Amino acid sequence: MTPKTASGNPAEGNVEQRGNLSLTSPAFRNGESIAEKYGYTRQNVNPPLQIEGVPSNTKSLVLVMDDPDALVPAGKVWDHWLVWNISPTVHNIPEGWYPIDAIEGTTDFGKTGYGGPNPPDKKHTYRFKLYALDTRLELPSSSTKREVGKAMNHHILAQIQLEGTYTPV
Repeated sequence: MTPKTASGNPAEGNVEQRGNLSLTSPAFRNGESIAEKYGYTRQNVNPPLQIEGVPSNTKSLVLVMDDPDALVPAGKVWDHWLVWNISPTVHNIPEGWYPIDAIEGTTDFGKTGYGGPNPPDKKHTYRFKLYALDTRLELPSSSTKREVGKAMNHHILAQIQLEGTYTPV
């Protein structure tokens, strides 16, 4: 059974580790600072990510990056990156990745693709959430995190969360 948040959507809220799935970055450790260059007003490229422990029956991966600390200044959790139908054989997401065999969804910047950290007020925490699914998602690139979460509900085999912080520059 898929763990749910209060909203009933597994893509929203924090993700507790399930299974042996691992998500790390050579650019920052869990809970530590994300380099300035990954920010929206800087180079705006995604940090490199490494994936391990994908279950053998995984059909696709979903990656979500959001900012729960934006709730006060923006009035909602801000969605920075949304990618689904990532091949389960992908183990390294390089810096500045442009996925050609996966689909990037719409962020709260109103665009598809990565939108880096851009806190308007103070240091914020950014969550990189990775899900291993037993299916591929048939959704258009205009889909939002809520729609992706609804589609992946009851299909999650494993999940993990990596956090980093970013301070306005």
